[in-house]
Amino acid sequence: STRGDGRVLVVDGRGSTRCALLGDQIAELAVANGWAGVVVNGLCRDAAALGCLQLGVKALGTHPAKSHKRAFGAIGEPVAFGGVVFRRGHWLAADRDGVIIAPSRLELPPHQSLVEALGSTAA
Repeated sequence: STRGDGRVLVVDGRGSTRCALLGDQIAELAVANGWAGVVVNGLCRDAAALGCLQLGVKALGTHPAKSHKRAFGAIGEPVAFGGVVFRRGHWLAADRDGVIIAPSRLELPPHQSLVEALGSTAA
C-alpha cells in the first residue's frame, strides 16, 4: 500500500522457481498506488490479468502457486541480480527485450513506444 509515484518496484526473489512472488491482486494494488512497474527476480502468476493492467511487469517466468506472505525483505536497499545493481533513485526502462538502468533519467527515442515501465527504482 506504499505510494509508487511513478516508480518501479524491484523485488529480489533470488531467482526462486518454487512459487510466484507477484500476482494479479498485488499488481492491482500497485496500479492503485501509482507504481509504474515491477521487476521480479522470481516468478509471477495470473499472466493474462497482469498483461491487462497499466503496469510494466518483468519476471523470470510464471508459476501457478502463490507465495506465503512472510515479513522478509528490506525497503530502499540496493538490490543486485543478473549482473546489475538496482539503486534507489536510478532510472529504469523496459521493453519486451529486457531492462536497462541508469543513474539519471533516460531519454528514449520516439520510436520506442513499447516501453513498459519508466520511473525511478524503489529497490
